[in-house]
Amino acid sequence: MADKPTVLFVCVHNAGRSQMAAGYLTHLAGDRVRVRSAGSEPADQINPIAVQAMAEDGIDITGSSPKVLTLDAVEASDVVITMGCGDTCPIYPGKRYEDWDLDDPADRGIEGVRPIRDDIRHRIQSLLSQLAIDPA
Repeated sequence: MADKPTVLFVCVHNAGRSQMAAGYLTHLAGDRVRVRSAGSEPADQINPIAVQAMAEDGIDITGSSPKVLTLDAVEASDVVITMGCGDTCPIYPGKRYEDWDLDDPADRGIEGVRPIRDDIRHRIQSLLSQLAIDPA
């Protein structure tokens, strides 16, 4: 793995889970990690309830937008974390893959998104430990 690892978060719409994960990793790791997110079928915009849930934790993800998953993004990443994209996520040899079984925040109110957000935060903290990066 490079001195500065690249982590790619992938979910179907790149509008909720992967955006929250990217927001936490960017917030906690700063410039010590390259953070990417993408979706196999990206939505038009980030889920506004996911934005609200992250804002409650002091993280602003309003500047992000859903992006399409490309083979180049997978190839350029050291760690690929999938979140419910199933067989649509490309497998590239030599990459570290993790599949995080997380509920989809789509069509949920803030009360339903908070537990997902909190689960993601804990998983990001664990990932930072595995990458030997102290949270900021």
